[in-house]
Amino acid sequence: MSKTYELTLGPLKRNLPLVRINPTTTIASFVLLGDAELTEYAADQLSQKLAGTPFDYLVTMESKGIPLAQVLSDKTHHPHFIVLRKSVKDYMHAPVSEPVHAITTSSDQKLVLDGADAALIKGKRVIIVDDVISSGGSLNTARALLNQAGATIVKQLAILAEGDAADRDDIDFLAPLPLFK
Repeated sequence: MSKTYELTLGPLKRNLPLVRINPTTTIASFVLLGDAELTEYAADQLSQKLAGTPFDYLVTMESKGIPLAQVLSDKTHHPHFIVLRKSVKDYMHAPVSEPVHAITTSSDQKLVLDGADAALIKGKRVIIVDDVISSGGSLNTARALLNQAGATIVKQLAILAEGDAADRDDIDFLAPLPLFK
């Protein structure tokens, strides 16, 4: 028998499977990929949080933040968004990378900013957007890369703030997501 957590986001409900990620922590596994209805709803709600905030680009991390950034980019009339990748790709020119450790990944990873995107966002106002912010590891790494590129981070958005992230005052999110023992 699998245990779940019922997430309510406005009119939407999702039963998230509980997954033990280490001996002391279990998470409610939230996977945005493939959930067009929730992506659309979340982008609508987050776009309202951006009202009156001038910005040039949305930036997200590969991979679960991509559909959200796509829809949010469309809703805010920003035709181009930046994706921080998890590895260097052959097409990249002068990529910049930083190591990252996230709560949901057992091995260390990195985030990579294509040098062409770094040049594009230099001196620009950017908003970091992701599906879930938890320990802040990915967010901190993204901030470091964007600062290194000379971008100004004007806001940080997520659909969910997991665990202690819900107490942060430097992110905007739609709902808290508890951690389980």
